[in-house]
Amino acid sequence: MRPDSFTGMSVAHLVATLGGVGLIRPAPGTWGSLVVLPLVLLGPAACLVLALVLTVAGFWAAPRVTADRSDDPSWFVADEGAGMLLALAALPAATLPGVLLAFLLFRALDILKPWPVSWADAQPGGFGVMLDDVVAGVLAACTVAALRTFFPGVLG
Repeated sequence: MRPDSFTGMSVAHLVATLGGVGLIRPAPGTWGSLVVLPLVLLGPAACLVLALVLTVAGFWAAPRVTADRSDDPSWFVADEGAGMLLALAALPAATLPGVLLAFLLFRALDILKPWPVSWADAQPGGFGVMLDDVVAGVLAACTVAALRTFFPGVLG
């Protein structure tokens, strides 16, 4: 079932759409990633905690809103929010180059789905809906951390 508007949504749909952000067209997944970017200002620990909270909430919501579907609905963007927050957690400070790199890496991994993101995406039901973006977020965070280690100062 696709929520048609913000009005009358269940709690599970509010979580799944990040409060209705998933209803924005075009590119709801990109909007779901963009909406959490300001949270980088809270610091890496806060991003990590918020990513974990959103991941748990998303895993709770996913089977409730995707039970009658075999696909990953485009309006389900809690997974993008969680994955993006994981990528942002790898940044020690909120710099434009760092945030841009984390965003581009996460979106590329989410869209292109290289292994193991593709493996996670193939998992059944709501589990796979959430897992692919969590894996993409972890991979983006690892890449950001590696770049910070091998090229200190490049991300500001």
